[in-house]
Amino acid sequence: MELVVPIFYIMAIGALVSGVMVVVQKNPVISALFLITLMLCLACIYLLLSAEFIAAIQVIVYAGAIMVLFLFVIMLLNLEKESAPLVKGRFQKVAGLVLVLLLVGVLAMTVITTGKQGAAAQTTVDVDTAVSNTVSIGRLLFSRFLLPFEITSVILLIAIIGVILIGKKKL
Repeated sequence: MELVVPIFYIMAIGALVSGVMVVVQKNPVISALFLITLMLCLACIYLLLSAEFIAAIQVIVYAGAIMVLFLFVIMLLNLEKESAPLVKGRFQKVAGLVLVLLLVGVLAMTVITTGKQGAAAQTTVDVDTAVSNTVSIGRLLFSRFLLPFEITSVILLIAIIGVILIGKKKL
């Protein structure tokens, strides 16, 4: 149990650094590789939380399939040319800095308030009545969250059709 906390901090720092590098990197392929690193760090954090199924899905679906799709789109669109920087004015830089500071403040307040409430809200789980992680996710996914699941699949289908249309040179 003593080893869990240092591993969590290492993975959290790795995820933060990878996330920053995704945004900062100018080469889209290298940015996608840092995104894969971020997904692997998140999968390790899920493993520390005893959510093995979610960690496996994180690696298979996001770090695997979605990143292959991202790289395919990057190569398909042929993004070799450097584009002009999006941030041109001083106002945009200041507005971006204010929004980042606001986001960090909200996240800090969430962590502080959750830390106080989380210690009091912890409960013990009876081993005999515990259901596996995969079974509980499956039950929730196909009962309570069936509509969002189906909406997500339709949105992914629309994205696939959009990629095919963008990829075609002439109709």
